[in-house]
Amino acid sequence: MIQTTKNNVTVVQHPLCEHNLSIIRDKYINSDGFKNSIKRLATILILEATKDLPLKDYNVTTPIKDCKTKKISDEYKIIFAPILRAGLAISDVASEIVPDASIQHVGMYRDETTLEPVWYYDKTPVKYKDPEHVKVFILDPMLATGNSAHAAISLFLKKGILIENLVFISILSAPDGINLLTKDFPNLKIITAKIDESLNSKGYIVPGLGDAGDRLFNTFEK
Repeated sequence: MIQTTKNNVTVVQHPLCEHNLSIIRDKYINSDGFKNSIKRLATILILEATKDLPLKDYNVTTPIKDCKTKKISDEYKIIFAPILRAGLAISDVASEIVPDASIQHVGMYRDETTLEPVWYYDKTPVKYKDPEHVKVFILDPMLATGNSAHAAISLFLKKGILIENLVFISILSAPDGINLLTKDFPNLKIITAKIDESLNSKGYIVPGLGDAGDRLFNTFEK
C-alpha cells in the first residue's frame, strides 16, 4: 500500500482502491454492487487510519506456553462517528475491524440552497470523561464542500477532544473540502482514497459518483 501525504492529508494509493473507485463511479452499477465496493474501500481506509493506535503489552497463554503480546491500549476510548446517513456504510466496516469501539452517530443534511449543514441528530455525550484519552474517527464517504465535516469536527473539539486525536475519513474528496479543513484545522489528519477535480454549482464532486446516500440506500430518482 502506498500513501501520498501532504499537510496531514493522506491519499491511499492501492490497486484495489482504483478498481473499486471505478465501480462506484459507474451510474449503471446496482445498489448491491455499489455497497460492496464502498465496503472494500472503507476497509482499506480504516486500516490506514488506525495504524497508529496505541498498543499496550499483555500476557497471553497460548496452547503451548505463556507469552508477551500487544493489544490496543485500554487507556484510550475509540470512537467511530459516522455522519448520517452515508457514513453508516463506513461505520459498519469499522465496527467489524475494531469491535470494541463505540459508534456515535451525528446527523446532518445539506441545505440545497446554502449548501450549509442542518443538524438533526447528535448521539455524542454531553461531556466526555478524560477527553484527552479519546480517539475519534469521523466517517463520511464524501468530502465535498467540507461544511458538514467542519461542523462535526467542531462538535468534538468543543467537547474537549484533542485535534491530534481526531481523524477524518472519506472515500472521495474535493479540493474545496480539503482546503477548508486544512486551513481551519491544520493539525487534523485526513484519510481519503482520491481527491477529484472540483465541485459543480450544486456542490457535488466532479466527476464524483453522485449522491452517496441515495446510491447506498436506493432512494434516488432514476
